[in-house]
Amino acid sequence: MIRSRIYAERKLVPSKDRSRRGIGRGGGTPHTPELARIVNKLKEIEEDTGSGTVELGKGHGLAVTNLGKVFFPRKKLTKGDLMRYYATVAPLVLPVMNDRPLVLKRFPNGVGGESFFQQNAGEPPEGVRVEKIETQGGSTNLRIVGGDLHTLLYTIQLGSISVDPWHSRVQSLDFADYAILDLDPGARATFSRVIEVARWVKETLDQLGLHAALKTSGSTGLHIYLPLPPKTPNESATLVAQIIATRVAEAHTKVATIERSVKARGATTVYVDYLQNIIGKTVAGAYSARANPDALISTPLKWDELTDRLDPREFTIETAPIRFAAVGDIWAAALKKRNSLSALS
Repeated sequence: MIRSRIYAERKLVPSKDRSRRGIGRGGGTPHTPELARIVNKLKEIEEDTGSGTVELGKGHGLAVTNLGKVFFPRKKLTKGDLMRYYATVAPLVLPVMNDRPLVLKRFPNGVGGESFFQQNAGEPPEGVRVEKIETQGGSTNLRIVGGDLHTLLYTIQLGSISVDPWHSRVQSLDFADYAILDLDPGARATFSRVIEVARWVKETLDQLGLHAALKTSGSTGLHIYLPLPPKTPNESATLVAQIIATRVAEAHTKVATIERSVKARGATTVYVDYLQNIIGKTVAGAYSARANPDALISTPLKWDELTDRLDPREFTIETAPIRFAAVGDIWAAALKKRNSLSALS
């Protein structure tokens, strides 16, 4: 069993500013004057020396460095652009990571450089949320826990690009809030094939009387989240995802697979991965940027957007905030109602 010991906002409006140093390079404006102040300060620091301190309220400031460093060479987007993106969409992304331990994948020199994972909190500054997590082996580790802007921007300062939260919260680490299906295409599988598999997943969910939230992975796949009843054990979340993935794979053997071996599953199939639900594993959260050359965003979708015209490359740190301003927080709405799992019993 895993236990935690505790130690220790929504509407956006579009922007007409598309200048090189606009907010996220012109990708929308923050909701509150306070967020606008933070974004403008980040811009000011980048245009000066690239290093400085951003006041974040409650007497806390965050030291930021190298904001002019190019993180996405193909797009010529900087660390500062990434940090301003997250500040701009903070009211959307903070609830996704709230109360959840974070796994950091750090890219100190951007997507073209070396990366490494960070599990433990290290020595974060005052104001960054950390909690002690007792693991299955009995050891206790201090972890960074999401939910506030200070913590979020600190992870970006460290060189993290994506936000990767656990599926359970620190108050209830033995229980998952949702079950995840990660549709991962093989090397020669087209995105249209991923769309096809997602439709089959939706058909299966409809047959079982279940509902789910849909988003792009921010790469080449799609993520499907099933909100679970309260106190659903992590093992049960994995089982729920396995049941659905197996039904889809058995009905469409030439396209969908649950085969774990990359070599065995083939390059043209779509892996319906249900194993991302295992405790401690993470998937990039909704509204999260991803570490790919095009600075793509893991973007929530409505199911009626799952058409042949869907192109995940349209959603970047430059363009996604404008979409979010138009459609609102469809992710929170899609996860609000919990499923009943009686059809699976």
